[in-house]
Amino acid sequence: MNDRAPRYSGVIPPVVTPLTEDGGIDRASLERLVGHLLDAGVTGLFVLGSSGETAYLTPDRQDEAVRIVTATAGGQVPVVVGAIETTTDRAVERGRAVTQLGADAVVATAPFYTRTDAAETERHFRQVAAALDLPLLAYDVPVCVHSKLDPDMLLALAADGVLAGVKDSSGDDGSFRRLALGARELPGFSVLTGHELVVDAMMLCGADGVVPGLGNVDPHGYVRLHEASLRGDWAAAKAEQDRLVALFDIVRAARPGTASATAAGLGAFKTALTLLGVIATNAVSAPMRRLDESETEAIAGCLERAGLAGVAPGS
Repeated sequence: MNDRAPRYSGVIPPVVTPLTEDGGIDRASLERLVGHLLDAGVTGLFVLGSSGETAYLTPDRQDEAVRIVTATAGGQVPVVVGAIETTTDRAVERGRAVTQLGADAVVATAPFYTRTDAAETERHFRQVAAALDLPLLAYDVPVCVHSKLDPDMLLALAADGVLAGVKDSSGDDGSFRRLALGARELPGFSVLTGHELVVDAMMLCGADGVVPGLGNVDPHGYVRLHEASLRGDWAAAKAEQDRLVALFDIVRAARPGTASATAAGLGAFKTALTLLGVIATNAVSAPMRRLDESETEAIAGCLERAGLAGVAPGS
């Protein structure tokens, strides 16, 4: 590929947060999930991202999730933790909290809810980074925060030592390519794609790794995809990616008009993990609803077609 040495690379799943029936953190299931991911050979864990239901969890439950993941990972891989808050001071407060809980790096979005311009967004990342003792990664997710991070701004922040990396979930592949091209001059800067259906293409254009929600369900597949890309075996990478695209049909199991896109995706990941024996239930945070029996049957069919039926944790 090239001789860059980014700090974060490979497969870094955004860990889902298993819940009990009353909405608490299911410790045993979360420990099993972390083991499931580590056994597959992932290179990092992203806690309290969108797939981790961070926007739904109370601060106490956020803290508990971080404690469980960091303790279970035991330093085997970096644990990057979301401090996804509306404004700068709130992001700093969360960033300091997760630092105390053992995070190896902090992830922040642009400010949201407030009306924010480009200058304020840049100042936000600079001030968050200056206030924390850990590396800071930017999370570009305009579908949630309603603003797109400009590649030129991100590269300037990286050059100034403000950002250690970016998780790009914008879906803007042209912007991502500009970011990857600029990162060639920034050896330690990590360019990570969250566009899990085109990882082979993103690796070809210079991505250092992937942060795939579907990686909770099939981390082995994403590890194989990443390794094939590093070898330059693009035929193998394409074949693995095509299989994962078909597996991603699990997010279409929710009956149309009965669940938000967030609930359909999170519900599908959790339902699949329940079927695989990794977590105990497919409970999701209110006001989302859990997927029902008929939807679960559809997901079971997707798992079987993808070769995952009957796969036990750690296998």
